[in-house]
This record gives sequence, C-alpha cells and structure tokens, in this order.
Amino acid sequence: ILFITSTTTHTTTMSSTETIASFEAQHEDMIHDARLDYYGKKLATCSSDRTIKIFDLGENGEQTHVADLRGHDGPVWQIDWAHPQFGRILASCSYDHKVFIWKQQNQKWDKIFEYKHESSVNSIAWGPPELGLILVSASSDSTLTFMTYRGQDQTWETTSVRDAHRIGCNAVSWAPATPVGGLTSSDNNQNGQQLVKRCVSGGGDNLACIWEFGNGEWKRTHTLRKHSDWIRDVAWAPNIGLPYDIIATCSQDKTVVIWTNDSGEWRDTAVIKMDAVVWRLSWSITASLLCVTTSDNKVTLFKQGVDGSDEWKRVCVCED
Repeated sequence: ILFITSTTTHTTTMSSTETIASFEAQHEDMIHDARLDYYGKKLATCSSDRTIKIFDLGENGEQTHVADLRGHDGPVWQIDWAHPQFGRILASCSYDHKVFIWKQQNQKWDKIFEYKHESSVNSIAWGPPELGLILVSASSDSTLTFMTYRGQDQTWETTSVRDAHRIGCNAVSWAPATPVGGLTSSDNNQNGQQLVKRCVSGGGDNLACIWEFGNGEWKRTHTLRKHSDWIRDVAWAPNIGLPYDIIATCSQDKTVVIWTNDSGEWRDTAVIKMDAVVWRLSWSITASLLCVTTSDNKVTLFKQGVDGSDEWKRVCVCED
C-alpha cells in the first residue's frame, strides 16, 4: 500500500502495520497524490509546489529521482498513469484549471496535450485499456470532460458533460469495461460481447452519479443518494467475475458507503462510519479489500465478510 501523508513532504510505503520504506520526496509543499505505474517500477508524486516528480524504484526498495515535470501554475491535485500498452504516459490535473498529458520519449518527458476547464480540476482517471486511450477529468466548473486519442490522425477529441454536479465535480472513477459476470461468461468479449463505457462521479451536491456512453453521448443512468455532505472520492471496484457491481463513495460527513448493483438497481449495502473526514478510497485487485484515507493521517483497510456478505471489517490501521 502506498501511503502519502497530508501534512508532510515525504512518502512512506506500508504493509500491514510495518514500514517497508520511507524516503524524502524533495517536494517543497504538501503532497496530494502518489501513483505507482502498472509494473510498480516507477512512482509519480504531485504537490502544492506545482511540480510532479518521477522516481525509479529498485528491486531492493531503493528510490532514484529521475525527473521533475513542470508547467502547472497551481497546486497539482492528482496524477494517473495510462496502461503501458500506450507507452509511458502520465496525466495530471491542477487548481490552475488545466489537465496535462505527459509522455516519456527518448528518456525525456514532454507535454503532448493540454485541456483547460473553467475552474479547478480536482480528479482525473484513465479508462480501461480495452476502450482505447481515454481520460476523464472532473472539475469545480461542474463539468466532466472525456479526452479520447484518435490514432488515425494523432489528435485528441474532447466531449464534455456540463452540469454533472450542481456545486462542482470532486471525483471520478471508471467502471470495468467488461460487463458484470463477463469474466466467467462463455459469451465473453472475444465472442463479440459489447464492451461498456461507464463511470461514476461525486460532487459538492452530496450525490454520486453513474454515467454511461450510448448513441454517441454520455447520459446519467443513476443517482446515488446517501451522504449528507460533499463527496470527496468515488471508487468503482475491479471486475473479478462477480455477478454484481460494487462502488464505494466517501464524504465530508465522515462515512464510506458501499453500493452494489445485482439487478439493474443500485442500493447502499453498508455504511462505514469513520472518526474523521474521508479523503480517498482505493480497492484491491480482487475488490475484497478497501483502503480508506482520512484527514487525521490514518489509512484503514476494510475487508468484506465471507461469501460476499454486506459486513465490512476493519483489519488494519496505519498511522503517520
């Protein structure tokens, strides 16, 4: 688990309650995000100091600072690596209203695309690689913007959903491209099953919204109502062949809500109460573990009960 504290400028990697490695990230201000690439060989961090730093991670845990990416004019809130089949590509978003897409070519990082919103860009996420090279951004201007690379003419096509959330968009997460149960179905994608484009967003209106692409446009299909304050993060669980979808949402109201959909309708199946505002969520690859980061500098792991029960048990708490 990669753990970045919200009040210091160093990174700490933790497994269970044991510190594996700690190192000075050399940022000059608060770190907001840190992401490992697909292979776990590179680490990117971003900060209020307006920079992104790239580190190589060695076999024995050593870290080598290899690059600084500069260009944003405000705090950099979030970063995300694209799937390696598209090359070494990193996206970033900032308070300066901008989304940057960076690519490493000949050992040098270059900005290959820029998009500007009308307000702070709070979240970005690359779509599943089966859908191609597609990025979504969520902004305080209440807009979700989808950026799709067109390889034929090497251009980026942008499509925006305006008024996605009444008081701004805070977070966005993609659904798996394979429909529910698709990994275990005999009628899989190789036999012609249609991939789906879906995502979930959370906003300052206390709502989470499900979006699906069809007939050339993005449409809201469901609205999830449970939180009593701003939603800070949303996370759609990986698809491991289960016969239902799972989404986690977290909020300023100090709760995490687990949502499931097994019959076409979403229902809240668990509410986890925390001691502080919940800032970030992350699923394990099997969707059986949920990592919850709170404003009191704690990272807590929750595990789903046996046989897919609705009970989520606290299994580990990591404190800075």
